[in-house]
Amino acid sequence: MQPDLLPLFPLTVVLFPRVLMPLHIFEERYKDMIGKAIPGRSEFGIVLSAEDGVADCGCTAIVEKVVQRYPDGRLDIVVRGKRRFEILDLNTEKPLLRGSVSFFNDDETNRAEADDLEKAVSGFRKLAGLLHEQPSSEPEWNDPQLSFQLAQLIPDLEFRQRLLVCRSEADRIAMLAEFFPQHIDQQRHAAHIKEVAPTNGHGPSSIVP
Repeated sequence: MQPDLLPLFPLTVVLFPRVLMPLHIFEERYKDMIGKAIPGRSEFGIVLSAEDGVADCGCTAIVEKVVQRYPDGRLDIVVRGKRRFEILDLNTEKPLLRGSVSFFNDDETNRAEADDLEKAVSGFRKLAGLLHEQPSSEPEWNDPQLSFQLAQLIPDLEFRQRLLVCRSEADRIAMLAEFFPQHIDQQRHAAHIKEVAPTNGHGPSSIVP
């Protein structure tokens, strides 16, 4: 008997457990998938898509909210991450990609080092302020996997995928504590270059008639 196959949604995003993410659904096969998932809040898998295929690990999602339905069937939705999974086998018999998966959680329950946790939380707040952007949801500060909440504003897909597959909260917090300062410096530098580029680095110019 064939095991249950999880519908897979390849995207250029990395979803984390218990974190919200907005999506715009426009392809027919995914409109159908989401339409079936909404009534029973059934899970489907979101997996990072790359030029050479899809990532080995992803995160299931449920539709938390339908924001807007369009006349042509397109949807704006908000999904919430649920469970991480590893793809054991892909099934391409239907237009919708499906997979045989194995769900996993953390192997280690060690608490993060206090110094790493402080740096990670500080980094999250600094990045939010720098981007002038609110996270999709306020971090659930009592989440035993707080690292996923803190990583939601990070755009680096490769780093997000590394966090997703990591099976230790202490290690993820340590990764964030190291990543945030470097990333924030890069963002500040990029913002500075964008600001001064039109003026050739000399600030606002005066036009004398």
